[in-house]
Amino acid sequence: MFTIYSFAFCYWYKGCAPEAQYKKPDSEHLSITTAAVSRPLLPPKERTMEKLLPGVLLLVFLSEGMTHSDLGGKAFIFPEESNTAYVSLIPRLKKPLKNFTLCLKAFTDLSRSYSLFSYSTKSRDNELLLFVSKVGEYMLHVGNAAVTFKAPPSPYAPVHLCASWESASGIAELWVDGNPVGRKGLQKGYYVKQEASIILGQEQDSFGGSFDAKQSFVGEIWDVSLWDRVVPLRDMCASCYSGNVLSWQALTYKDKGYVVVKPTLWA
Repeated sequence: MFTIYSFAFCYWYKGCAPEAQYKKPDSEHLSITTAAVSRPLLPPKERTMEKLLPGVLLLVFLSEGMTHSDLGGKAFIFPEESNTAYVSLIPRLKKPLKNFTLCLKAFTDLSRSYSLFSYSTKSRDNELLLFVSKVGEYMLHVGNAAVTFKAPPSPYAPVHLCASWESASGIAELWVDGNPVGRKGLQKGYYVKQEASIILGQEQDSFGGSFDAKQSFVGEIWDVSLWDRVVPLRDMCASCYSGNVLSWQALTYKDKGYVVVKPTLWA
């Protein structure tokens, strides 16, 4: 698979094709000047490869076990406690986050602590983490610092969570089932780094790993969305799940271990 990717990459940058594979065009047949173009005119074979590159890269991408799907009306089910079952999410947009809004829905009957959303970088394992320390107590981590929000517990019912944070003020806000549960200060002036491992089902104690079964999620998660801005949570509807960083309607992911995708039981 590396060979296919390298083949596409080399043709894209014109660094690997032997010179004997094409002929230099005669100067009298060129209708454009060097000053008028930003890149050299590609020989016919390389122009063909340029057109085929997106498809080649897509094949490489899918061969790595990734899935790209509209998961509207479906949920990830984590049926049992483990340190091996998780879903890795691939963001649509890779950039440092000076602001964000994270929304998701979940159902579990766990009474112990567990992770709902783990965004780890090589320098900070809890770059962005939404964690439940006990029933009705939610911790939002940004850059390894955390604040805690308390909400009335609603056992044996799904929960709709939305958390937002902005760097300029450092204000973090959490809404539970459409109701605000407060605003607190967190990491003013910081920004969330972009090279991340994003995991559902486990809490990362190192980049992409070091899972603890006693912090694993057991239950169902759906409608996960992440934006690179603060979305007015007062206006957030129960079915709004099309973030520009992560979108449930166009999600690229890879599941590992005992994870099942099924239609949701709740709206």
